[in-house]
Amino acid sequence: MIFLGSTGPLMAQRKIINGTIQDSHSEEMIPFASINFKNTSIGKLSDSAGNFSFTLSRWPSDTLEVTCVGYQPFQYIINKKKDSIFVNINMERGTFNDSAQVKVRVNKGLLVWRKIVQHKPENDRYRFTNFSYELYNKLELDLKHINFEKFGNFKPLRPVTELINQNIDTAEGLKYLPTYLSETLSDYYYQKSPKRRREIIKAANTNGVKNESVIKLLGGMDQVVNVYNNFIVVFDKEFVSPISDNGDIYYNYRVVDTQVINNKRFFHLVFTPKHQGSNTFEGDCWVHVGSFAIQKMNLRLGKEANVNFLENLSLIQEYKMINDSTWFLAKDKFVADVSPAGKSKPGLIGRKTTTYRNVVVNDTSVENELSKNKILEEVITLPGASKKDKAFWTMARHEPLSKSETGIIKMIDTLSTARVFQNFTKTMTFIGTGYRDEGNLEIGPWMNWVTSNGWEGFRLRFDLGTNKYFNKKVRLHGYLAYGFGDKKWKGMAEAFYLPKKNPRTYLYGSFTNDLDFGQNYYGEVTEDNVFALAVRKHNIPIKNIKVNEKRFEFFREMTPWMSNQLTITHTSTIPLRNLPPIDSFKVLGSGDPLTSFEVSLKIRFAYLEKFLETNFYRSSLGSDYPIGEITISHGFPGIFKSSYKYTKISATISDYFKIPPFGSISYFVFGGKTFGTLPYTLLDIAPGNELYYYNTYAFNMMNRWEFIHDQYVGINIEHNFGNGIFRLLPKLRFRQLWTAKALWGGLSPANKALNFKQGNSFQTLDGKTYLELGTGIDNIFHVFRLDFVWRVSPATLKKIGDKTFGIFGSFRLTF
Repeated sequence: MIFLGSTGPLMAQRKIINGTIQDSHSEEMIPFASINFKNTSIGKLSDSAGNFSFTLSRWPSDTLEVTCVGYQPFQYIINKKKDSIFVNINMERGTFNDSAQVKVRVNKGLLVWRKIVQHKPENDRYRFTNFSYELYNKLELDLKHINFEKFGNFKPLRPVTELINQNIDTAEGLKYLPTYLSETLSDYYYQKSPKRRREIIKAANTNGVKNESVIKLLGGMDQVVNVYNNFIVVFDKEFVSPISDNGDIYYNYRVVDTQVINNKRFFHLVFTPKHQGSNTFEGDCWVHVGSFAIQKMNLRLGKEANVNFLENLSLIQEYKMINDSTWFLAKDKFVADVSPAGKSKPGLIGRKTTTYRNVVVNDTSVENELSKNKILEEVITLPGASKKDKAFWTMARHEPLSKSETGIIKMIDTLSTARVFQNFTKTMTFIGTGYRDEGNLEIGPWMNWVTSNGWEGFRLRFDLGTNKYFNKKVRLHGYLAYGFGDKKWKGMAEAFYLPKKNPRTYLYGSFTNDLDFGQNYYGEVTEDNVFALAVRKHNIPIKNIKVNEKRFEFFREMTPWMSNQLTITHTSTIPLRNLPPIDSFKVLGSGDPLTSFEVSLKIRFAYLEKFLETNFYRSSLGSDYPIGEITISHGFPGIFKSSYKYTKISATISDYFKIPPFGSISYFVFGGKTFGTLPYTLLDIAPGNELYYYNTYAFNMMNRWEFIHDQYVGINIEHNFGNGIFRLLPKLRFRQLWTAKALWGGLSPANKALNFKQGNSFQTLDGKTYLELGTGIDNIFHVFRLDFVWRVSPATLKKIGDKTFGIFGSFRLTF
């Protein structure tokens, strides 16, 4: 893209051309680019800020040539009739391997890299005992490759097309639609030992998003990129830093230039990957001679990187001296060009810019502020942070908004009040999530409306609930379902009351009278789902059981890392098909068989767990530490015709962590024991899977209701290698994984005598090991995953369906 302007013939006898040179993708200025008049000896380098200027007695040539390592050569045709020209040159990405490779006895680039690694302990900002700074974060999202003629012909959006066209930004000959802009201003504090972090968000301009959990995520606590680390995280994947301690295994290094900036000498170091398909960058950096500190680092990823939907990525970090000898981070910028449908198709460009001011290191003021922390990390949003006016932001921003960014704010304000656009977003939300708001009510999820099973036949279900417009603290929801085979109505009604969000406290009550459709985990397919019709395993008897349950929950977050949940349930079950019938379990006294009254207490330990919250509910974003749960339950007989006295104790622990460069590992360990003689409905039923859709949390070669236990322990492990063996075929972008799931369990003689009767298909492990091993291919067409699972042991136990190997599919949308 060229911006051309003429200032007029200020001095007719002189010819003046000046301008700037910048990266077309990151929009960062390019220092020390070579600028020459074609076929002449007249030329110079752009300065350290990417600016250049020529003052001449005549035009030496009609073409200006611009070259720079890592970029495609650029030619600008000069209009000789003009005496003064300003030009803004956008350089397209090229390769860092253009220059001829000359064999030398000593590789200067490798020597510079070794010096950088040697001096990392003296230059990494985390060497300080403590530090603080004011942080300004700006996030912009733009839609690209939008056909605005067709866009305007789309009837629901026709009234707002004119407004959208007024906010189009044109770059690289393509049209962009600015869609979102957020800003945050905060004070950040860090202490090395004991490690503590604190962020105080002073102001947030989220342009329509009024969600405090989102505001906290837009701060600086979770956006720390440090090029001095051995690995740099990009879209949850670990890439080897070019200044990693083992960088010479992954990169080639060259010194292509040496320049003096403000009386300081700098090497221009270029690095390229040694192996295609590895998790590495290409790019360059400027290195201060003497301290070997990084002054500026430019990192790139292209289409060949094993990151889904990525066209281009630029990551830039700049450092400045805060005193005579200390370099500290001054700015970082992250630009990602995402194209889910492929090149030249509609996609998204995200730009995040962060600047750092008022840096303080090794100061008691930082200690004093961090002493206020109750836990290791705290993010505090000050009252009124999201209500700052335009005058405040004009003064507080570290850098002014561009014309395009100002247009985004104007457009969002207008679109948010346009009725046709609101209806369009409602429809897209309904298709994507299954839910739709209509006034004070919420409809959905639509994927549960139509299904079929062997007991009910064709089944219809309709859900209706309230939303935040009805009441911001109370949510009511229910559904009715009808089976045309059994000609029976089923349903559920629930109420949720959230008096406090911090510390989180809620009350919940529900009544359910429906079939049991199995374990319901987030992101997994259950049998009460339209998609389950096509993926059920063949030749496995379908088990149906009806559940009548009344439930009450009281939840309270005791500390930021521990919560308690008290649950009271009254449950009656009626086996319907292929399970021991209710008359097999006679009871003494006035109680009903298969009816229980239970009180349980669950204690959850999750240190520094992060959440994304909606008005009523929240989703865990995980923690850097293992998450544990302990549940204690007790059954009381004689209450509302309950018949069983028992005690249950169970515990789980789970974690997810990266082991770069060898991918990531997740594990889930669980165990429990039941004290009492009980029917199978109240014992532990090992989670089986009767669908060909892979279930992360179940044993996929085990059937539902196959194994029952009153004491058990198990573990699930998954190791995702990343490329793995598919590194040899980088164009496929496949990823390799393996899984292992093991279970040990047993059943007391009394529980065996009660449940193991002639005709029953139950089994128990009796101390034997149930083991499933699997391997898989992930990222097929970016979204599909295939798992190959073997049921390894115990071989002596019978298996309904008589198969010990299975192939399962699933959809996993990840970068």
